Amino acid sequence: MGKYVDKRLEELGATRLFEAGLGDDDANLEEDFITWREQFWPAVCEHFGVEATGDESSIRQYELVVHTDINMNKIYSGEMGRLKSYENQKPPYDAKNPFLAPVAVNRKLNKGGDRHLMHIEVDVSSSKIRYESGDHVAVYPANEASIVNKLGEVLNVDLDTVFSLNNLDEESNKKHPFPCPTTYRTALTHYLDITNPPRTNVLYELAQYASDPKEQEFLRKMASSAPEGKAQYLSWVVESRRNILAILEDLPSLHPPVDHLCELLPRLQARYYSIASSSKVHPNSIHICAVVVEYKTKTDRINKGVATNWLKNKVPCDNGFKSTVPMYVRKSQFRLPFKYSTPVIMIGPGTGIAPFMGFIQERAWLKEQGKEVGETVLYYGCRHEKEDYLYQEELEQYQKNGVLTQLNVAFSRDQPQKVYVQHLLKNNKEHLWKLIHTDNAHIYVCGDARNMARDVQNTFYDIVSELGSMSRDQAVDYIKKLMTKGRYSSDVWS
Repeated sequence: MGKYVDKRLEELGATRLFEAGLGDDDANLEEDFITWREQFWPAVCEHFGVEATGDESSIRQYELVVHTDINMNKIYSGEMGRLKSYENQKPPYDAKNPFLAPVAVNRKLNKGGDRHLMHIEVDVSSSKIRYESGDHVAVYPANEASIVNKLGEVLNVDLDTVFSLNNLDEESNKKHPFPCPTTYRTALTHYLDITNPPRTNVLYELAQYASDPKEQEFLRKMASSAPEGKAQYLSWVVESRRNILAILEDLPSLHPPVDHLCELLPRLQARYYSIASSSKVHPNSIHICAVVVEYKTKTDRINKGVATNWLKNKVPCDNGFKSTVPMYVRKSQFRLPFKYSTPVIMIGPGTGIAPFMGFIQERAWLKEQGKEVGETVLYYGCRHEKEDYLYQEELEQYQKNGVLTQLNVAFSRDQPQKVYVQHLLKNNKEHLWKLIHTDNAHIYVCGDARNMARDVQNTFYDIVSELGSMSRDQAVDYIKKLMTKGRYSSDVWS
């Protein structure tokens, strides 16, 4: 979109002040931005004849108000928009008004191995929420209580203090950085991202609160655009996966006021999952398939994925209380073909199988309705057949019933030579070329963007080039045209 806007502005005769900035998310996106910004501002100042004043001074955007005598019914306790919206639920449900969906099922999918892959079903029967196969479910997670408590200890703050952060610009539409008034505990649990490595602008602002000059200089250097500072930030913060708690623990002289920290930290974002069910078969429930994220960092700390660990602990009935998940549905362009008879080729290793469970359920339902359904081909991959072959029984039953015309599974680690989905695609290139070129099949790819999606796309370039007797450039153009026509769709994440 950025490239398109830049190109159109140029075509329409706009005056260019500076080159458009492009960032690479595979590297360090923020570093790309800072490098661009360092050159951007001097160019703008020169063009308009203004003098840069420098950015040494720290200006607060919000002022702290501590409430000592406030009606408890006026305090936000995790709601995203309307106060008490979790107690008095009203549709329609969206990002500002999520539905508290009861957890009906939470089961482990894998039979072995050291990972935890889970299938979760949430009940939406009383919500009027509608969804289609391929849509995403957004869930609002909560940070782990132990991390919040440790932050309270390190910052020496009473987490149950009720406060507001009020915008100093009275004309601004954004009155608060998150729902206020609330407690520090609620803000750090529900509203702020405390587990991701903080950005350099946060480190720069925090530096003033380090009483040790060496630690202050260290933070400032990492926030600078100097090559040495960038390398230090990449190594000490990004690659070591230090979150704000780890930084405060490792820099003992750093004692920022909790209210300024709350102003600086980014909002805790909703997490999106491809819905693993079809509303034709499951109109009253939404299924999620996810892997719990947990790993050891270079500093020997255990880091846990916020949403997946939170979801893992959402058991259907917890001490007589129903576990609920704040959620809403986000519409997607990842859709089955309009014509039922159109063949579909689905490629989804690991939890990338999720949307295809919905697709397959829908194709099975259509067959039951007596519709003529085209070929339904699945390429799935996992590490070991006996450990993490997700939905094995269901998939084999769909194949037996003729819903899945082909079930191709790559077990990457069950033999000395690793086998991935792209290898199986190459093995079946003639059949795939016929489906794509002659039968107008739709291709769907879901899963890891960094490696799998790219490798799969390159495999299709090879197949098109070889069997379509095209050059590499022509094959790339052929696949691009499929994408433009909506016949090659991706639902990927990094």
